[in-house]
Amino acid sequence: MYRIKKTDLNALYAAIAKTSGLFIPIRRADEVNFAVWGEGKEVSLETLKTVKSPKNAFFPQTENMMKFKTEGKSVEVVDIRTEDKRPFVVFGVKACDVKAFEVLDRVFLAEPVDTFYQSRRNAITVVSLACSRPEESCFCTAFGIDPTAPEGDVTTWLDGEYLYWRANNQKGEALTEKLASLLEKCGEEAVEAQRSQTKEILKRLPLAALDLSRFKEENLNELFNDPRWAELSEACLGCGACTFVCPTCQCFDIRDFKTNSGVIRYRCWDSCMYSDFTLMAHGNSRTTQMQRYRQRFMHKLVYYPAQNGGLYSCVGCGRCVNKCPQNLNIVKVIKTLGGEKS
Repeated sequence: MYRIKKTDLNALYAAIAKTSGLFIPIRRADEVNFAVWGEGKEVSLETLKTVKSPKNAFFPQTENMMKFKTEGKSVEVVDIRTEDKRPFVVFGVKACDVKAFEVLDRVFLAEPVDTFYQSRRNAITVVSLACSRPEESCFCTAFGIDPTAPEGDVTTWLDGEYLYWRANNQKGEALTEKLASLLEKCGEEAVEAQRSQTKEILKRLPLAALDLSRFKEENLNELFNDPRWAELSEACLGCGACTFVCPTCQCFDIRDFKTNSGVIRYRCWDSCMYSDFTLMAHGNSRTTQMQRYRQRFMHKLVYYPAQNGGLYSCVGCGRCVNKCPQNLNIVKVIKTLGGEKS
């Protein structure tokens, strides 16, 4: 276990940035999101939840994939990937978002492997940050996540005076070695005290006792046909806010854009809540907002875990709880459908 004074954190960021890219929570225009660090930017490690998750580091919101040059009947495919080839550090990732990386890995690193995602994943070192002040909208513990000891290549804890640092694997040890001159060895007493205090807070959170026991593969048909989906989805606007702040959503669209020098193919985040999602020549396979609403939450709570050894495609970060303008978030679904039917 190591530590560094909070007053010396800028020196730590600068040392990382000398040899790696650094993706860290940055405050801009009263919002905090993960962005590339630079001198003069305001880092906000104290922010519990960034507006969008750090999945953008692996799975960008928009991404150029290739370019086509045409001359007569001849077509040339050009690789135009421009990602930074240096190692990259994603710093300050909370436990829920670290767990979300596992959900994304099982999608993008399964055969056939998404090489765009894979190249970033291999290059990135994840430095996680434990939570010390969880909010009422947090419910990660319902999914077996311990926010006081997040996973990652390095785990850190922050208190009023120090950032505590523990390497968890070879990637973490390699980064720690590069920063050795800035870190001092220490005991774990302060960290254990903080963890104990945070766990007491977690017990008192209003969503701490969410019951997921009914969301199992054997109940799939019963849940799918539950008439309460109609009432749950009635006020849904189909705005897609929930999907764009969600750390585990992985839907994307692929489009072509014609330029003067050829055609660029790119992909961008998409949402299963949109009426034109997966729109095909014959129409859309889900024609009502109720069907789209049901698809989103059945995937999170039933379809994905059934195919991935019980791993839910929700990590309880609470972003959708904070952002849904109609309060139609996943907690409402769990509370409504999770108990025994009356």
